[in-house]
Amino acid sequence: MFLKPDYNLKNIYEIDFQELKNKGIKCIMFDLDSTVMMSKSATFLPETIEWFNSFIKDFEVVIISNNHNENYINNASKLAPCRVIGNANKPNPKVAKNYLSEVGISPNEAIMVGDRPLTDILVGKLLGTKTILVGSINPNENLLTKFVRAIERITIRY
Repeated sequence: MFLKPDYNLKNIYEIDFQELKNKGIKCIMFDLDSTVMMSKSATFLPETIEWFNSFIKDFEVVIISNNHNENYINNASKLAPCRVIGNANKPNPKVAKNYLSEVGISPNEAIMVGDRPLTDILVGKLLGTKTILVGSINPNENLLTKFVRAIERITIRY
């Protein structure tokens, strides 16, 4: 199936960075809300910053978000240990493609990590990168969000 991610993990902390390096991955593109930051929180968990610092020296790392709120993206940029790009309009691959071109990395050397099959995984597939679907960084999401996630994940099973 087209939307089937290359990896399906419980959360970002399960990513095996040594395996990615061994497979020739040079760039990791992350979604922001619910992937590396609790949705609409405008702050990173301390353990997430520590986690970033454990691998960021080995990869080109960027956060690519659909969030259109300029103040929110600017705040995330100040806190993040890497570049944050907002207003990406995923699954349109234009923003991610432009970023990869800017840093001189081909799509087959990149991976897209996110919590949504219909935006994050689809943008990776359209771009030609590997993909990692992760569960939300927030284990206490509301029931409506959990329901929507469950419906979206049906698309990757069949």
